[in-house]
Amino acid sequence: MTERTTPPSKADRIRLLIADDEHLIRGALEALLGLEPDIEVVAGTDNGTTAAELALDLRPDICLLDLEMPGADGIEAATRILAGAPDTRVIIVTRHARPGVLRRALAAKIAGFVPKSTPAGELAQVIRDVAAGKRYIDQEIAAAALAAERCPLTDRELDVLRATRATSSVQEIAEDLFLSPGTVRNYLSAAMTKLGESNRQDAAKHAWQQGWI
Repeated sequence: MTERTTPPSKADRIRLLIADDEHLIRGALEALLGLEPDIEVVAGTDNGTTAAELALDLRPDICLLDLEMPGADGIEAATRILAGAPDTRVIIVTRHARPGVLRRALAAKIAGFVPKSTPAGELAQVIRDVAAGKRYIDQEIAAAALAAERCPLTDRELDVLRATRATSSVQEIAEDLFLSPGTVRNYLSAAMTKLGESNRQDAAKHAWQQGWI
């Protein structure tokens, strides 16, 4: 006689929030993961800022966040989520894992880091493992991070380069970071020298490609 298994009750299911600005991918993930008997998709969005707001309101067990989204990237959104909802765990998914991004993710206490090429069945198991308190880092991403160039920049130098990707105006960067324009120029000059770049746009690109910002 075949033994029947009782599906998990709604209270026992893993409550999942998905944030990805690629609508086809998010829709596929919501559909496929929603078929898992022990996973309940409670919300979806295409914006990192909205993802953080939803997570703080809904308190899901797991947030599955795309690395690069409008509003706030996955790591910035995760930082906000974990500050306000420390029991929620975060998994980052990415199409292009830039070398230094994993270090940023680990510093932000991300529990999982996987490529977007991960099949839905494997991703479901990663979600279960992370919900159970484990950490999962894709092996290829981990190997690339270990071989990556170490960041020589200070936090403030990274701040001004991050701001440079949004605006070319030193005055606007100074206002955003509550610094004087002269101080911003000093930080930019120091960052360009350390990275061997001749202008701040190339320095910002270098830092972005390495995953430092």
